[in-house]
Amino acid sequence: MRLGYDLHDVWGLLFVFSIENTHDVAREEIITSKNVNDDEELGQLFDFLIRPEFLFHSPKDKILLINTLGYFLENGDSFDRVFLNLDAYFDDDVNDQRQFMRVLLASLMIYQAES
Repeated sequence: MRLGYDLHDVWGLLFVFSIENTHDVAREEIITSKNVNDDEELGQLFDFLIRPEFLFHSPKDKILLINTLGYFLENGDSFDRVFLNLDAYFDDDVNDQRQFMRVLLASLMIYQAES
């Protein structure tokens, strides 16, 4: 049994945005076409790329991801550890990492309710 939450789980979910991920020109174009500092466009990006990955997880893992994000948001984490280790295709830097994670959490909660 796990004793704590690990941001590596969140990083793993966001790996779909990484340049280290398998080369996929269509995926890269989708990522670069969205403004990651606009909540609506970020939500669209999550719907397209995170949703299928999230729904593939077991029910237990889905809850763990949601709880992990909620825990680190509640405790004021900056999420630097996630973003410093994520070489993403984003055209812009993420201006507000906590807002990025709030949008992600809201999206994951919607996906969880749908599944």
